Amino acid sequence: MGLYVVGQAVWTVLRAIAWPLGAGLLVGLVVSLLMATTQIQEQTLAFIPKIVAVLVALVVFGQAIFGAIVDFARLMFELARGAAGG
Repeated sequence: MGLYVVGQAVWTVLRAIAWPLGAGLLVGLVVSLLMATTQIQEQTLAFIPKIVAVLVALVVFGQAIFGAIVDFARLMFELARGAAGG
């Protein structure tokens, strides 16, 4: 049962971070390509768009992320109740 709980925890974390991480990755790649082609070396140009992309992804996908975390919490409470014999 311990491996099941760990597996579910890892899966929940992956579901929660996938969209914000993907958005930051995609925007970072595009900004890096633009900076390389224009030979601009300003670091804030690489940093600010990624922050904005992650925040937008959190706003857009926040409900799904919260749902995944709530589902995991519900599963843990059900497993705890079953382990306690209730």
